[in-house]
Amino acid sequence: MLSLALARRIARPSLAIPVLSIARWYTATAAAYANFSTDGERLIHQKLTEKFKPSELRVEDVSGGCGTFYNIIIASEEFKGLSLVKQQRLVNQTLKEEIQDIHGLQLKTIVPS
Repeated sequence: MLSLALARRIARPSLAIPVLSIARWYTATAAAYANFSTDGERLIHQKLTEKFKPSELRVEDVSGGCGTFYNIIIASEEFKGLSLVKQQRLVNQTLKEEIQDIHGLQLKTIVPS
């Protein structure tokens, strides 16, 4: 006889198997991620590094590698004194061409302390 908890998991298979997310984060050093990132990640990383000289930059293609959704965390002195909206507008303007071809962008800008 099945336990009630096991019976519920069988009835709702989405609860039976844990979903693991594999995140690939890349720091501001290009060599650290060159062999593992997608072309989109590489391009975004390069553009943001050239423009903002970040102390930390993480670019992740969270669409499974197809380049339709990115998660970006960037810390730069260039954001000092700017509102959060202005910081993110600067990043969006820098990635204007890339943004046209993607469906979503999760962006976090940080002023280093």
